[in-house]
Amino acid sequence: MASRAIGRATVRAVTSKRLTPQKAPLVLTQNAVNKLKQLMQDRPEMKGVSIGVKTRGCNGLTYTLDYSDKKGKFDEEVVQDGVRVYIDAKAQLTLLGTEMDYQEDKLTAEFIFNNPNIKGTCGCGESFNV
Repeated sequence: MASRAIGRATVRAVTSKRLTPQKAPLVLTQNAVNKLKQLMQDRPEMKGVSIGVKTRGCNGLTYTLDYSDKKGKFDEEVVQDGVRVYIDAKAQLTLLGTEMDYQEDKLTAEFIFNNPNIKGTCGCGESFNV
């Protein structure tokens, strides 16, 4: 499977509201859909985006975002508004009920995971634990 990192992402623990579990393990905001469509136009040979987790940072885990040319054997596939997201088997339980957003301002441009499963994050929001 060919892959290449897309960029950085920030994790936020959701404390003020509880996200209602949806049929899909991950829900994309319109901003996230638009940005992923834009990124996929630059890489037409890729079929979607793969989300995984790896051990990193002071709090344990961090999400990875990579281009993907195919769905892995145990990946969960989410298709929303024409965008394909493949969720690695190790990341599936940490993403249940999560909303993926994209925010851009003068200093940063990043995907944000609003995750109700997170018990804690590091100060910069890069790593989390469940």
